[in-house]
Amino acid sequence: MGKRQPADAPAGGDDPREPRKLPRRGLLFGGAAVGLGALAAAGAPFAGAAVGQLTGNPAPDEPAERVHGGTAVAFYGDRQAGITTPAQAHGVFVALDLRPGTTRARVKALLRLLSDDAANLCAGTPALADTEAELAQVPARLTVTFGFGPGLVAAVAPARAPGWLKPLPAFSIDRLQPGFSGGDLLLQICADDPVTVAHAQRMLLKDSRSFTTVRWVQTGFRRSYGSEKSGTTMRNLFGQVDGTSNPAPDSTDHERVVWGGGDIPAWTDNGTSVVIRRIAMNLDKWDEVDRVGREDAVGRRLSNGAPLTGEQEHDEPDFTAMSRHGFPLISDVSHLRRARPEDSSQRIFRRAYNYDAAPGAGGVSDSGLIFVSYQADVKKQFTPIQRRLAEADMLNLWTTPVGSAVFAVPPGCREGGFIGELLFA
Repeated sequence: MGKRQPADAPAGGDDPREPRKLPRRGLLFGGAAVGLGALAAAGAPFAGAAVGQLTGNPAPDEPAERVHGGTAVAFYGDRQAGITTPAQAHGVFVALDLRPGTTRARVKALLRLLSDDAANLCAGTPALADTEAELAQVPARLTVTFGFGPGLVAAVAPARAPGWLKPLPAFSIDRLQPGFSGGDLLLQICADDPVTVAHAQRMLLKDSRSFTTVRWVQTGFRRSYGSEKSGTTMRNLFGQVDGTSNPAPDSTDHERVVWGGGDIPAWTDNGTSVVIRRIAMNLDKWDEVDRVGREDAVGRRLSNGAPLTGEQEHDEPDFTAMSRHGFPLISDVSHLRRARPEDSSQRIFRRAYNYDAAPGAGGVSDSGLIFVSYQADVKKQFTPIQRRLAEADMLNLWTTPVGSAVFAVPPGCREGGFIGELLFA
């Protein structure tokens, strides 16, 4: 037996500055490996990096690890975390239904139990009856955000239900499935580590099983932590930037759009609302559209998200600009034009996640967007935008809403309290 090399030693003991040879065994993986070998032989500029990734070789001058799992987001506060918190890489959205006959006192017990355990998990501390305590030690910016559906508010304080807390109006483009719609209680669980998310989900569902049944679960993702500069607008699986027009957190616009800001009557102080729409995206049909057609449908450049009349992502679009043939540079039925309101009060704060499920027979993908929208008043802010999109949006050729749910988001709580306690006052 030869001397065993350290795990991070160069293959074969060669000088690390020299190109590595693809192990003969790697050729068994098929055409991809053979193709990389051919590229390397031809001197392609990126081939070395690709081969290095296959063999586990970290890129030069880059740290082997970027430790971020210990970062914690405070659970307690006047407002719930997970709304203005910069979006984490992984998210799961769970809708629960109260068991028949659940009393007001039982709902209170459930919310107290969930709040206590969520606070511990967000701090990197095991929940009260955590049988996998070691999994709780990496909070990875975990946040747990609660939303109350019509059924929960009706069980606790029906007179306090806001007028918009009900299913959205029926839209002609909807093909809603019960398995992705409605619900009495929402758990939005987000973190930069999928194990953290999975553990928190399991613990909170264990807390809930005597009080509720699971109605639906939707799991989503964004770019991994550190793969892009902080603050970069996410991209959906069409390759589009998604959320350019969001009001910046801590701005006056954000305060008004999400929390009311004295202009839009919010549900309650430090409360807001959330709409979750599951949008199926037909990537197989999208593949048939050329780049110009894709940009015309969106109204933005795919390269950087700039409007077709601008150069940078956040440039203001010019809807009056015409081509040399006399047509609007940004089509009247482009997504950008239909989603952008004339009324400045009709704005929302997007915090969406991509999803990618197992494809059906004969398909390549079953993918889409978990569209998550926060706003002070669903009826005044969200519904008018959605109505315009349903009437005429070029993207409707490739997208179909298959799920829809509306929840009231209560304020945060102080240590010793629980989410939703004001409903019991």
